[in-house]
Amino acid sequence: MSQNLYNYRKSYQKGALRKQEAAADPFDQFTLWFDALKALELDVEINAMHCTTLDAEGFPRTRVVLLKSFDRQGFQFFTNYSSQKGQDIARHPKVSLSFFWPDIERQVHIKGIAERLSSEESNAYFAVRPRGSQIGAHVSDQSSVIESRAYLEQRLVDIEAQYEDREIPRPDHWGGFRVIPDQYEFWQGRENRLHDRLRYRPNTEPETTQSASWIIERLAP
Repeated sequence: MSQNLYNYRKSYQKGALRKQEAAADPFDQFTLWFDALKALELDVEINAMHCTTLDAEGFPRTRVVLLKSFDRQGFQFFTNYSSQKGQDIARHPKVSLSFFWPDIERQVHIKGIAERLSSEESNAYFAVRPRGSQIGAHVSDQSSVIESRAYLEQRLVDIEAQYEDREIPRPDHWGGFRVIPDQYEFWQGRENRLHDRLRYRPNTEPETTQSASWIIERLAP
């Protein structure tokens, strides 16, 4: 039995994205939008982002991960290196990140190359995680087939006992990735589905009349 969703729609009217007002650097534009979202103090994980990779059969796989840090060098998230996404990235490091912020009717898409963080960087973040999350990194062989929920719960008991009254070390199979952006796209919802879309791509010909590091192009919605 099919479900008709034709009437699921809304009109976007909360803003505009004008090329002449956009930041010259996409990192600055991302920061402006992220700070605007933080200022709303919403009870949601505004750092949630979709991370898309290619699996061994060439199929794209998308899942939600949490952005934990960003700067001009890239966007960081953490995971089990043996997980599906970890294996995908090891095999094919080109990934995309996507943010959707419905409260301000905005999206951001980022294409880039993922690289592992250093052990020191991963250790620094692992050290500030809640103890339960630290234990969870030892308990779960992420993406592997397990026999039951009871198996996980027993593993939890065992790991808690192993590290009782002890500092929990970061497991070797767990750590961070940095996605180094190659292209950004910013989307602002507009009325009648005539949305604003601006794409930033590197200027590979700095000697041309466009001396900026990034070329900004308006895309049809």
